[in-house]
Amino acid sequence: RQALAEVFFEESFEIADWENRWVHSTWKGGNGPAGKFEWSAGEWFADEAAQKGIRTPNNMQYHSISAKLPAPFSNKGRDLVIQMSVKHESQEFSFCGGGYIKLLGSDFDQQKFGGKTPYHIMFGPDICGYDVARIHTIFTWQGKNLLREPDIKLDHDDKNEYTHLYTLVVKPDNTYKVLFDLKEKASGSLHDNWDFPNKTSDDPSDKKPADWVDAKRIDDPAKKKPKDWVHEKRMRDPEATQPAEWDEDEDGIYEPPMIDNPKYTGEWLPEKIDNPSYKGEWKPKQFENPEYVQDVYTFDDISAVGFELWTVNKGSIFDNILICDSLEHATSVGEKLQAVFAKEKDAKKVWQKANGKEEDSEDTPPPEGDMEDDDDEIDPTKEEL
Repeated sequence: RQALAEVFFEESFEIADWENRWVHSTWKGGNGPAGKFEWSAGEWFADEAAQKGIRTPNNMQYHSISAKLPAPFSNKGRDLVIQMSVKHESQEFSFCGGGYIKLLGSDFDQQKFGGKTPYHIMFGPDICGYDVARIHTIFTWQGKNLLREPDIKLDHDDKNEYTHLYTLVVKPDNTYKVLFDLKEKASGSLHDNWDFPNKTSDDPSDKKPADWVDAKRIDDPAKKKPKDWVHEKRMRDPEATQPAEWDEDEDGIYEPPMIDNPKYTGEWLPEKIDNPSYKGEWKPKQFENPEYVQDVYTFDDISAVGFELWTVNKGSIFDNILICDSLEHATSVGEKLQAVFAKEKDAKKVWQKANGKEEDSEDTPPPEGDMEDDDDEIDPTKEEL
């Protein structure tokens, strides 16, 4: 039996009154103008009514929009689950654009919501050409935005033009889980993968002793290179003779040409043995860190959600936003959505045939072209971090 879930926010954009709940922002950064989301299921879809979401209609524009929750809440003492679907439909040559949602507090101006607006969590895909393909999961801690290290990578097949489901779970035991299409991509402790204050810190006055041996393996001193070992790979040809026409005054001293050495026995490498003097990895003494906080999972004022994106390529559709306290409930919702998403490939083929488009030879993204080598253009998250 499914546990009773509390849903704090849910948006499927199924009816035209969505603009009564969402506020477009006029904010823009330094790369282009501010654009507006449109209500659309895209050029092709399995179920138009069910798959309508907010879509970025223009290339090279900022798209910023936010919606207030029915009531603010805190995730203290409970699971926090964020789920949404994203479809990067326009991938004729390559794709570059952000696809992440932000959980926001109550103290911000929706009409000016932008890259400098403080947020609690930023979560979702970040894709740009060949080099950038990750699921951003960023937490704000004491005014600093903490990125996960290392990135949660998206595989090649994860970056296609079909709709995908992204889910983040943050638990009161300070663990997390990130799922892609309801399959786990990453999990673990928040303290392990984000730069929250460590429990202890190194004693700066503690220095490694001069006689400390930290080489775990050493060359075996009992093993010596054999005297007849030939390590010269090339040699002068002993059978070569100086040509009769050679003139030392003009040509210099004659040297026979180089040939492979028939006696070459390869590179000699000494055998390795355990170092009897090895003392282990040296670590300095530790101090208790007064800045350490065990519970870093909680946010006390979760009041709004928003998208603040720089999109090089248009055609991204955001839908099925769910903020709740139950992964079981989010999974149940997601499984029903995936039944619709599974029909998209056939829907695209029908659309291609009807519009005289060449069908894809494989269900993979088109070859990725080179993007401009400009950090401001390539990294859609640069302005937020």
